[in-house]
Amino acid sequence: MVLKVKLSTLTITKEKFSKPINKNNQKAAKMRRQRGYHWEDTIVKRFRNTENWKAFRLGSPSIALPDVLAINNKESTIFTIEAKSGTSTSLPVPADQIERCLDWIKTFSVYERKNVLLAFKFLSKKRIGLGIYESRELREFFKIWDESLEITDCVCTYEGKLFAKIDGTRKEIFLKECKMPFKTKQR
Repeated sequence: MVLKVKLSTLTITKEKFSKPINKNNQKAAKMRRQRGYHWEDTIVKRFRNTENWKAFRLGSPSIALPDVLAINNKESTIFTIEAKSGTSTSLPVPADQIERCLDWIKTFSVYERKNVLLAFKFLSKKRIGLGIYESRELREFFKIWDESLEITDCVCTYEGKLFAKIDGTRKEIFLKECKMPFKTKQR
């Protein structure tokens, strides 16, 4: 934008420079959020299409809530679900997200079966560079968090292995696969 001010016979021209916005970063961040939303929405729809199950997305990531809450009153079962989706070969879950899921299920003492599920979706395209992808098999994993484990950051690989991240090192942890009440792309 050019601003011109005329003072008697003197003309002053001032150009306003604005820092260019990095459109690629904004677009990539929006795409990641959309992937997460769609994965959460898919999980909710799958539960809702299953007899005796109710499921809800609980809100934005800025609120200390799990991504999805799924309930089956007939079987006295409640799941809090942290959902991760992406095109990379590993998907991380921060410790605070596992902790908030655990806090939530502990408040529902009337349910006999209470589990925190970590739901991972590895998309059918693998990112190999900036905007460059290759095809691969779509994979889903629904892991049950073991409450006897220390809560830590963890990572799930495309092969379905889970690793705890402790002091910069990876240690494999073994979580049971949850048999879901609906059809999945589980291996």
